[in-house]
Amino acid sequence: MRVFVTGASGFVGSAVVKELLQAGHQVLGMVRSDSGAEAVKQAGAEPFRGDIYDLDSLKKGASQCDAVIHTAFNHDFTKFKDNCETDRQVIMALGAALAGTNKPLVVTSGVGLLNYGREVNENDKAPGSDVIPRAASEEAAYAVAEQGVNSYIVRLPPSVHAAGDHGFVPVLIGIAKEKGAAAYIGEGNNQWPAVHRLDAAVLYRLIIEKQPAQKVYHAVGEQGIPFKQITAAIGKALQVPVVSKEGADAEAHFGWFKYFASIGCPASSEQTQATLGWKPVHPGLIEELVPGIYF
Repeated sequence: MRVFVTGASGFVGSAVVKELLQAGHQVLGMVRSDSGAEAVKQAGAEPFRGDIYDLDSLKKGASQCDAVIHTAFNHDFTKFKDNCETDRQVIMALGAALAGTNKPLVVTSGVGLLNYGREVNENDKAPGSDVIPRAASEEAAYAVAEQGVNSYIVRLPPSVHAAGDHGFVPVLIGIAKEKGAAAYIGEGNNQWPAVHRLDAAVLYRLIIEKQPAQKVYHAVGEQGIPFKQITAAIGKALQVPVVSKEGADAEAHFGWFKYFASIGCPASSEQTQATLGWKPVHPGLIEELVPGIYF
């Protein structure tokens, strides 16, 4: 199968590219830069110059392949809502290129949308994008499905971890270094699910290979790690105090990240594992919060 992968040189996308190639697929990997193109080429895939802001390039790449895996996303949180709406337009463009072909389109969303204070599963619906902007991606996936696109949603947890991570855990480490303390909010019992990026990559591959009837999947290796436990591991590695923050103190410590630091979204991947035969096998988050990987 020839697969178009957006964000092919990114943290998740590069793992997906590697997984697809190892399974015998061909990959057309979308990149924005010369360095990204070289990385994709070195991996053994074919680089495709394109951009999430160039919808025609997306359609062109998608139309050349048998399946599309969309992992690209602008993570500049200063314009988060705009980026989420851009992702909606990207998915709609990819869908337009695939409509009527039955070729699978796999889009990326987040378990963190389902901040319901209980364990969530694949049947749970995300709130509207008017409530949480990131839900725009799921809304777009359902919209293109109504247009005849064979679309799937992969929800990634707050922590997709491994060496080279530049997501939420490195943000927490950076804040702890800056403030001289690793903090959690209140009692720190809110739980973050997590997955190793190599396990997540396998999930994307299995979806395009099996194309089952189930449409929503949870790339969750660990159902929920107490935030206080994550903070304690960071504090130990950095040799800084581990403290609780509330109210204005939490706002001052975390800044824009306070919302994410307070998320409690334990999540099941039981249906995902049963449907696809997917089994997470790589190390857990706490096991990786050690010198040499994150420090």
